[in-house]
Amino acid sequence: MTMRSEIGEQPDVFRTALADNHETMTRVANELGDTAFNYALIAARGTSDNAARYAKYLWAAHNRIPVALAAPSLFTSYQRPPSLGGALVVGISQSGESPDLVAVVTEGRKQGRPTLVITNEPDSPMARQADLVIDIAAGQELAVAATKSYTAQLLAVAMLSAALDPEHGQAELGELPSYADEVLQQEDGIAAIAADFADMRACAVLGRGYNHSTAFEWALKLQEVTYALAHPYSTADFRHGPIAVVEPGFPLFAVAPDGPLFDDMLELLVEMAGRHSRTVAVSNRPELVEAARHGIRLPEAMPEWMSPMIAIIAAQLFTYHLGLVKGLDTDQPRGLSKVTRTV
Repeated sequence: MTMRSEIGEQPDVFRTALADNHETMTRVANELGDTAFNYALIAARGTSDNAARYAKYLWAAHNRIPVALAAPSLFTSYQRPPSLGGALVVGISQSGESPDLVAVVTEGRKQGRPTLVITNEPDSPMARQADLVIDIAAGQELAVAATKSYTAQLLAVAMLSAALDPEHGQAELGELPSYADEVLQQEDGIAAIAADFADMRACAVLGRGYNHSTAFEWALKLQEVTYALAHPYSTADFRHGPIAVVEPGFPLFAVAPDGPLFDDMLELLVEMAGRHSRTVAVSNRPELVEAARHGIRLPEAMPEWMSPMIAIIAAQLFTYHLGLVKGLDTDQPRGLSKVTRTV
């Protein structure tokens, strides 16, 4: 029950981080405001890489900070680190231990660039290389598949964005715990939906904009916990070829809250329903929920930019219950360990 209990802890993790990290975010934002940089280069792997995808959209849209994702092997195996002129070098990692990610932050410091680390282990090797450290305050996470540490990373990204622009986002973030509770209350219905996919061996997960990160994270969780071959796509990329795989019964999961990209997802999901695919829609718009075979409702008033922190909780519950239906160990997936050290 460890994965399930950690999914359930997320409203309290949100409350703790919102309370404990307010002053830290203000201090980090002030220090960054006095620092010259033109873009953020983020080093991350796995789940943390999906948090970086969220930052790519949020920091660009709300703070006008372009975001690039680092290629850590250039800093280790190839020993050919690029010039980091103009970069704010950011590391995102639950453990802060992976040598390749540490190498990116170390190189940033070597080249005289400002460095920031977002981690659950503020005394980790990566944190020790950084000028600024944000402790995501998720608490100990025992299940191999990250749940609360992922949403805590997203919250850290969002809180920093709001601190950099205090007129945008501060008040809305206070609603996160209640939004999370609202999704957790749907667990019985989500478990029933998962039971319809007990035979699933492969699927596609769709999300665009802020929820491009959610598509990648949901797909990763499905692979880790249920051993399904799950492929994440934006709706645009899906139309550029992968859509050909859809046939009757093909599992297709879509995340699309209200926002500029909603109509695009609705149009695609209606088309896929015409092909008799097995669809699950996660949205706060009833049109999308009703267009799918199964629907999971998000809080109606939630802004789109906050939705990745809440939509993924529905996805985590779905994945956990699908793992149970398949008779798998959801806490200790085969071949995986909690801390992964890559070079």
